[in-house]
Amino acid sequence: MREIAFIRQNKEKWLEFERAIEQKKIDNPDDLSNLYMHLINDLAYAQTYYKKSKLVTYLNNLAVRVYQKIYQTKREESNVFVHFFKVEVPLLLYQYKRYILYSFSFFLIAVLMGVVSAANDDTFVRLILGNSYVNETLQNIENGDPVAIYKSGSNWGSFIGITFNNLRVGLMSFAYGVTGGIGTGYVLLQNGIMLGAFQYFFEQEGVLWKSAKGIWIHGAMEIFAIVIEGAAGFLLGASILFPKTFSRLNSFKRGMRDSIKIVISTFPFTIAAGFLEGFVTRYSNIMPNYVALFIILGTLSLISYYYLIYPFKVYKKTIPGSVKK
Repeated sequence: MREIAFIRQNKEKWLEFERAIEQKKIDNPDDLSNLYMHLINDLAYAQTYYKKSKLVTYLNNLAVRVYQKIYQTKREESNVFVHFFKVEVPLLLYQYKRYILYSFSFFLIAVLMGVVSAANDDTFVRLILGNSYVNETLQNIENGDPVAIYKSGSNWGSFIGITFNNLRVGLMSFAYGVTGGIGTGYVLLQNGIMLGAFQYFFEQEGVLWKSAKGIWIHGAMEIFAIVIEGAAGFLLGASILFPKTFSRLNSFKRGMRDSIKIVISTFPFTIAAGFLEGFVTRYSNIMPNYVALFIILGTLSLISYYYLIYPFKVYKKTIPGSVKK
């Protein structure tokens, strides 16, 4: 069957799904479950015969949304908190994976801009990081502890202050999505350039590993979480600019709801990063290299698995007959 004929034949059924998903309450979840099985068959057919078509993406996303609606209504998961992190968020991450790609790409370009700018302009690092920070860090390097600036204050005071600051940055990156994603892009650009200049500064002073050993103990999860929050901001912006089949208001409501859930999922990682910065980073100077590497690679692996790999596993388990795209 030609694709256009397949769409015409099933268009009304798919629109029925769209309407059912938008309802606040489903009277009979079993009816939606039956329709869901028809949708899975349509998805499998489209994946077989129209592999490169946008129709496959549309049906993929529709299947995820229908699944979420069914199990939200049935409440089969007794622990709502566990279900949120175990199923609901991963399915959203799979559905909106392109925004994670956009956010990472934008951030990495910003980091590269920071490195190149610092390498070609001797005043750039001071412009970005400030004279006070640079002067204090240079003194710390002379004293043999490049990251001593992170060891001031009490453990609990540092943990609380750092965590709230990181939450503020992440929420700001997300909230600025209401500007159509421009504000989110600015926050990612600012932080990416700062990170690039920051790391080049330590490389220039010959203490890159010593600094990275301390900074990335907490930075792996901290930076990763900010990028995910940026992805949520881009999603929010896209829901305003590109409403697709929804009214702009309904698209915005849907985008706001889904992006908030993604942002909430980053909070445990942000808090964990704050804890590491407050209680562990201060001992990096006396910490064996293998311990520092274990923490850095362990935290990076954990958050990478949850946001980049686990969503595909949940999707394959959730959507019968699905294939990895």
